[in-house]
Amino acid sequence: MDEHVVTGNAAIAMSVHELLRKRGETVAVAESLTGGQLAASLVEAPGASETFRGGLIVYATDLKTSLAGVPASLLAERGPVDLDIAVHLAAGARTRCGSDWGVATTGVAGPDPQGGKEPGTVFVAVSGPDSSDAYPLVLRGSRDQITGATVTAALRLLHEALDRNI
Repeated sequence: MDEHVVTGNAAIAMSVHELLRKRGETVAVAESLTGGQLAASLVEAPGASETFRGGLIVYATDLKTSLAGVPASLLAERGPVDLDIAVHLAAGARTRCGSDWGVATTGVAGPDPQGGKEPGTVFVAVSGPDSSDAYPLVLRGSRDQITGATVTAALRLLHEALDRNI
């Protein structure tokens, strides 16, 4: 039998699921910028069905409100690419999917600016049982590089939050 070396996002996702299993908890996602790539990274890990509840793909701005529960007034004031929007998306993933943890991504992959935000402007957030964390990122590269780096950042943020709260 061949041995496989697991690296990158797959290794982080496997570690996330291990931490969630130890805690008896689950995770869900709300994705704008990454359009399902974060969920795909999470479900690639063996045993993901034990800890991954599902997700919301809220690429269109109106879906951020109707599916994820982001206040329409906040979206109108700040636009979809904003730190507080990411926090609301993560919380929305938790509540709408019935999970203990929610992870969210929003940003601009380019090639053109969106709503006055330059390509590479990204926000990732995690919402847990007791607190939320969110971080701004400034990324460079192609659309694929920006979305890939965003998935990695979101997985790392979730891993750090789980590791810190054990």
